[in-house]
Amino acid sequence: MKFRLEATPSGTNARAGVITTDHGDIQTPIFMPVGTAGTVKGVHTRELRDDVRAQIILGNTYHLYLRPGMEIISAAGGLHKFNGWDRPILTDSGGFQVFSLAANRKLKEEGAYFRSHIDGSKHLFTPEKTVDIQRVIGSDIMMALDECTPGTADFSYAKKSLDLTHRWLLRGWKHFNETEPRYGFNQAFFPIVQGCTYPELRRESARFVADLGAEGNAIGGLAVGEPTEVMYGMIEVVNDILPADRPRYLMGVGTPANILEAIDRGVDMMDCVMPTRNGRNGMLFTPEGIMNMRNKKWENDFTPIWADSPCEVDRVYSRAYLRHLFIAKELLAMQIASIHNLAFYLWLVGEARRHIIDGTFPVWKAEMVEKVQRRL
Repeated sequence: MKFRLEATPSGTNARAGVITTDHGDIQTPIFMPVGTAGTVKGVHTRELRDDVRAQIILGNTYHLYLRPGMEIISAAGGLHKFNGWDRPILTDSGGFQVFSLAANRKLKEEGAYFRSHIDGSKHLFTPEKTVDIQRVIGSDIMMALDECTPGTADFSYAKKSLDLTHRWLLRGWKHFNETEPRYGFNQAFFPIVQGCTYPELRRESARFVADLGAEGNAIGGLAVGEPTEVMYGMIEVVNDILPADRPRYLMGVGTPANILEAIDRGVDMMDCVMPTRNGRNGMLFTPEGIMNMRNKKWENDFTPIWADSPCEVDRVYSRAYLRHLFIAKELLAMQIASIHNLAFYLWLVGEARRHIIDGTFPVWKAEMVEKVQRRL
């Protein structure tokens, strides 16, 4: 994997670049739709490619390991062949999912013990095993196993957690370098900076991660309960240390405003379930603000969902029609809304990239942050 910076204008830490993988180039800053179980919910790969214009999608080690299982994915020739997506894929190691199973997991030096949310069966994720699983999945970018600490954790817990994450990281990094890809294309390994909301722990972790010299680096453990301004502060602390010539991936964030603020602070890659999850519940993100498609105000609005959208779906269907579908509980409503929201997120980062290259990002970003938070 290679990363080339194309623009680093003054007045902002925002950057425009290109990540090159064996499955294609990724223009940054980029938003990555989440396909947890090998699919972005309700969206065909054709729609992801042609309507959403996604350049990379995510899969999740925890979910794919449990179902359909590694035997099936291996027999298929990896996730790209299994789900028909021929562009880059990134996989999360499953650390966050294990973290979310607090009542059904135990963390020990050897790894994370957990029970399946599907059938209650017992499993162990070690740093080495998650590398092996991601080798079978065949993602272009794989993540290190870590513990995602709650945003409200005290310093003592956060420090112990960080030390464990760093010990796991060294084991995972060693195993990654001692193993080979299975399907004839290269895979990259991203370590994850942790440290909760404590600047000194974040700096320690960022230095530890930077010293490995991996092809890219991630920032984890944010947007998990801490105030937004604290999250922004932690991004600034970390990006002051992470190497500028490697892509920086902010995990699990967030709203359109969060994304713009993260880009302004030097983040290159982001993902979140919000556009599809909120879309399925009738919330649309637009360049002018947020629309609740169940509101009566859209009942007689026959204008397109988003007249200037690069996505055909937005130009074909009216707001009144989409509201009707939600009220009638038609599945098509969730599909249209998911495609729209993803297309908007990809448009947003694409516009951010254009303004970074033009040198107009700070002014444009200030206007857009105000707009995208409005309720229409």
